[in-house]
Amino acid sequence: MFEILFLGTSASAPSIHRGLPSCVILAGEYRFMIDCGEGTQRQLLRSGLGYKRMNRILLTHGHLDHILGLGGLLSTFVRWGSIEEIEIWGGKPALDRVESLIYQVVLRDEKPPIPIHLYDLREGKMFRAKEFNVTAFPVTHRGSGNFGFIFQENDRSPFLVEKADALGIPNNAERGKLVRGESITLEDGRVITPDMVLGEITRGAKLVYIGDTGRTDNLRDHVKDADTLIIESTFLESEAEEAKAYGHITSHQAATLASEMGVKALILNHISGRYRERDIIHEARAIFPNTYVARDFDNFQMKRGGELSKIVAQIDKDDNENE
Repeated sequence: MFEILFLGTSASAPSIHRGLPSCVILAGEYRFMIDCGEGTQRQLLRSGLGYKRMNRILLTHGHLDHILGLGGLLSTFVRWGSIEEIEIWGGKPALDRVESLIYQVVLRDEKPPIPIHLYDLREGKMFRAKEFNVTAFPVTHRGSGNFGFIFQENDRSPFLVEKADALGIPNNAERGKLVRGESITLEDGRVITPDMVLGEITRGAKLVYIGDTGRTDNLRDHVKDADTLIIESTFLESEAEEAKAYGHITSHQAATLASEMGVKALILNHISGRYRERDIIHEARAIFPNTYVARDFDNFQMKRGGELSKIVAQIDKDDNENE
């Protein structure tokens, strides 16, 4: 149900192989960009995904390495003509910076040709679709207004056609009511309840995305039983005190959180150029074996039930072959 495409995976500053933070979550017809670091517009084009339906942008926080790419991206969007409106979701500190970027730089003395909506995030459900919802929750980092996001697919019970046929349920809107959990009454007076024609519930996939964070103890309830957890890994445990001072966590802390909270797969993001990828993997997998370190253009797919598979694009292989 959910597809994850990393556009930028570096921490604080870009490196030769990693751009600044940005990720796209695809869910059916919907696309959500999470953060938009400098250079994201070009990464989006290189990925092959393009601009189509890229009108929902979620910001984990307002630090410049996570938002500066919005200037160029919005400049293109408002002149491109194929996007009817833009939604930007973030905490107030992030939105204040974004508003200045848009109206004092990108659109200085101009009227926006398309609506640009700035939504001040609050804890709780922020987006609902037919098959999934998105929830925001507070995260501790430097300053206020920092958020993580949960993408939760709805649980589903398969409709058992054979049982419905055997009960004489007409193939019309009545079957739709049963799928929605409503009971129906047939012409002969029999009452049919959903449990008579629905199979066992299949749990919907749960994806949790956390940007920069300085703590994990207040993330536990949100991360619990996630099928996939994406979280920063800016430092190794040998620099745990430095990580704490700058409001970040280590690979060891991220892996411990995943292990203790029943997470199925862990993807580490926000990677510092000071470390070799193999050292990050070694530290995390010693605690939580099913760990990945995200690279730019990595593509992960989550199926119903939470199974995660990785598709490595050729552009990723070429860019990272010497890492």
